Amino acid sequence: MVAALMALNAFAIDIMLPAMGVIADYYQIEGNQQQWLLYSYMVGFGVPQLFFGPITDRFGRKNLLRLCIAAYVVFAFMCMATTSFMLLLTVRFLQGIFASGIRVIAVSIVRDLTAGRAMARIMSLVMTVFMIIPIIAPAIGQGVMMIAGWKWMFGVLGVAGLMILLWVQFRLPETLPEENRQDLSARKALSGFGQVLSSRITLGYMAASGVIFGALFAFIASAEQIFDETFGVGEQFAIWFALIAGTLAIANFVNSRVVEKYGMRRISHGILFVFIILALLNFFVMTFAGEKMVYFLPLFALTFGCFGMLGANFSAIAMEPQGKIAGTASALYGFATTTVASGFGYLVSSRFDGTVAPILLGFVGLGVLSLILVLITERGKLFELGEGKS
Repeated sequence: MVAALMALNAFAIDIMLPAMGVIADYYQIEGNQQQWLLYSYMVGFGVPQLFFGPITDRFGRKNLLRLCIAAYVVFAFMCMATTSFMLLLTVRFLQGIFASGIRVIAVSIVRDLTAGRAMARIMSLVMTVFMIIPIIAPAIGQGVMMIAGWKWMFGVLGVAGLMILLWVQFRLPETLPEENRQDLSARKALSGFGQVLSSRITLGYMAASGVIFGALFAFIASAEQIFDETFGVGEQFAIWFALIAGTLAIANFVNSRVVEKYGMRRISHGILFVFIILALLNFFVMTFAGEKMVYFLPLFALTFGCFGMLGANFSAIAMEPQGKIAGTASALYGFATTTVASGFGYLVSSRFDGTVAPILLGFVGLGVLSLILVLITERGKLFELGEGKS
């Protein structure tokens, strides 16, 4: 259920990737402006998490979750009725606001019940199921577009939200007991945020995660353009995107099997080095051997798979010290990582010039910056167990 809840967010992004060019033609927009179909949603997704966290810590998980899913459904159907590109972006922004509440509550539910390596294992399993969505969503989007037109992709989002709302209604118990609920006030919320930010580990991995996932957002925002304009295989976009996204699901599953044995730090620190090396190697291959799919795809798929062993581990390390205020911590973590990732993602993807060079160089740069932040956080000591023997 937690995987399904988090998948609503991925579904809202990935289902429309094959249609970004079609939507751009429909509304007669030019350049890289179509990328705002992603970023308008992510801007809405960022800041509201700061409010949803303290609210769910005060009133519990289930009722607020039902409200957020219902609003997600309403705005999904409203997207179908938009008459301008700006109106579509506005409704996408509003949908992102309530999707952020779904994300905060989903992570809070996991933290209510687990911690440390156990949380990393559960989050990896959740992310394994969650990553099925990027694999199949573009294909679903292409199918819907062929049968009923691109606007019905938003209708599919609404139907999916309704199904999960019914599931939550009848199967989800309240996971935050009354005695563990926090008072709701501006002072209490600020105190909670201050407590989260005062943790060197939480703050450091929050920043590192936001930076590295800027690379993920950069690729998603420009993926349709890369396969269409750079490699000329836009008609098979769903297939190639699924192959790349599939490595994420595999990596998350592998992480769930090994993280309790080897630890979150040892795995994530090593994979961060692998990420940087693979992205740099791909850049040199594209530069000297030419931009050919046969070279790009396998190297990029391996690079992309690294996110599967970074996200769950970074998140679990950051959340480990925050058990008593999991909702607030999850909210601040989600806000910071989403906002930072969106900013860096736009900085990279907006430089798309018909080649893959800006994306690959962005991957290298963001990987190095994330590594520097981890080094600072761990005081220069990588691969060690750290706090809580994680």
